[in-house]
Amino acid sequence: MTIHRLKILTLGVALVTLPLTLHAQEEVDATAWVSDDLTTFVRSGPTDGYRIIGTLTAGEPVTVLETSGDYSRVVDAEGDTVWILSDELQETPSAQERLPVMEARVEELTEELAGINDTWQSRTASMSETLEVRERRIAELESRNAALEEETEQARSTIRELQARLDTQEEDLLMRYFMYGGGVAGAGLLVGLIVPHLPRRRRKRDRWF
Repeated sequence: MTIHRLKILTLGVALVTLPLTLHAQEEVDATAWVSDDLTTFVRSGPTDGYRIIGTLTAGEPVTVLETSGDYSRVVDAEGDTVWILSDELQETPSAQERLPVMEARVEELTEELAGINDTWQSRTASMSETLEVRERRIAELESRNAALEEETEQARSTIRELQARLDTQEEDLLMRYFMYGGGVAGAGLLVGLIVPHLPRRRRKRDRWF
């Protein structure tokens, strides 16, 4: 009799608390992922009192159907419906699922970087080639300038030599003029000194008788 009353009492409590439990459950239809940090146990109900019926692998995607207290009812990849602690779910894809995307992105960035590197090397080579051409041009101009300076110096030296020879010829010519003029003046002076001392011829008078 006591056992029968206990069963009836337990059934009554269950019926009273059932609406509260249903009210506390929040229906959710979203995708979540088991946390990357662990492999977690799942239960047959939304409390620690329910038995463990399996595990979910870290990073495994699940569909959240509802939440009740600290637990969420989810459907795993195999279609099984289980309860898991809500704290052991995350809203972002697992690292396992993000890894191929990240690898593809890394490969894309690597190719882009390689393209940038090739472009930069091409530009650098072009700039180096242009610089080499300019350096050769500058060297040629400097060589021509040095040759012109040498020719100019030779021309100046030749002009100085010609000028010196011209000055010498002018001096010789002036000396000759002076000597010629001096000779003429000396001859004139000598004639002037000699002529007065020459005997004069007397005029013969015509005699008629």
